[in-house]
Amino acid sequence: MAHVIERVEVFCYRVPVKVPVATSFGVMRDRPAVFVKLTDQDGCFGWGEIFANWPAAAAEHRAQLLVRDICDLVVGAEVAQAGDLIERLTAQTHIRALQSGEWGPFAQVIAGLDIALHDMFARRNGVSVARFLNSKAADSVPTYASGIAINAAPELIAQARAAGHDAFKVKIGFDADDMEALRDVVENLHEGEHLMADVNQAWSVPEALTCTDQIDALGLRWLEEPIRADLPFEDWARLAEAFKTPLAGGENITGFDGFAAAIAAQHLSVLQPDIVKWGGLSGCASVAGDVRKAGLRYCPHFLGGGIGLIASGHLLAAVGGDGLLEVDVNPNPLRDAFGGALVEGGVFAIADAPGLGIDDLPEELAQFQTLALEARA
Repeated sequence: MAHVIERVEVFCYRVPVKVPVATSFGVMRDRPAVFVKLTDQDGCFGWGEIFANWPAAAAEHRAQLLVRDICDLVVGAEVAQAGDLIERLTAQTHIRALQSGEWGPFAQVIAGLDIALHDMFARRNGVSVARFLNSKAADSVPTYASGIAINAAPELIAQARAAGHDAFKVKIGFDADDMEALRDVVENLHEGEHLMADVNQAWSVPEALTCTDQIDALGLRWLEEPIRADLPFEDWARLAEAFKTPLAGGENITGFDGFAAAIAAQHLSVLQPDIVKWGGLSGCASVAGDVRKAGLRYCPHFLGGGIGLIASGHLLAAVGGDGLLEVDVNPNPLRDAFGGALVEGGVFAIADAPGLGIDDLPEELAQFQTLALEARA
């Protein structure tokens, strides 16, 4: 049965944080989120999330972009399949994105709409998003603790360990002391635990090549984005040949062609598309399938609110493989209010509820709302 979209609602939130979330390229001084709701002619609805971490003003900008520049193409649209909007809107907004040079924001808004549409279709069918994508989807997926600043790693890893995690990813790329701190973390891991490191694109190619022996000696599960994601494949090939440690990336790759090229090159052992940055569930499910067929590892990237995290978990459960769900350990009510109990003991459980299992936004988020907009037929 086709859905006719009658209403689009978008909600922006910002939560002040006591401890800023630092990366090698910038600092998040609050935690933003943008949630979008689609409702059809029969009152059936679906929820999605739109990327809003960067730049600092992203959340309200994406909301305005959706309502002012995209909603005229969504409200009143008839959709017969969950993947209809992403292909249609990408084509219809191409010139708008070209004219503005804002390819990322348009792709991010469309990704959020795609997630919401999948939630709507799964809800209508009375199944979870995971089982809408794959009737044989797993009941749960393993997780790893992420967002761990290297200078706070001992404390944060201890907390994550107490919560049941046995795999941790630390952020490095800040200064020369990172390597010594990273060695200390490895030396204090418990038996059976694993560590990954995310450089957040901080190193030049020569800088990365000087670290090969030190990194390889640590036994990391992977080294993430050691250099800029947009550097030529020749540069990534040099690193892949030099490092014994598997390389990871993908959150800053966009488009089917971009991922196809990365998969074919085989420089990355771990591919990490982010459903709220590009592709939604449609695009990232396709990419994840190709990743697995190529014998590589699919691990979804995510650092945002609760809807995106839940949707990422459903996608990983549907795709299968040996991937891990990324779970940020930094305080974030925009994530935790949706049910921190979903992630227990290092495992994300797929709820039996239809869709993503979200009927309404948690009431406790109202105090953090900065903007709410809607468009109707």
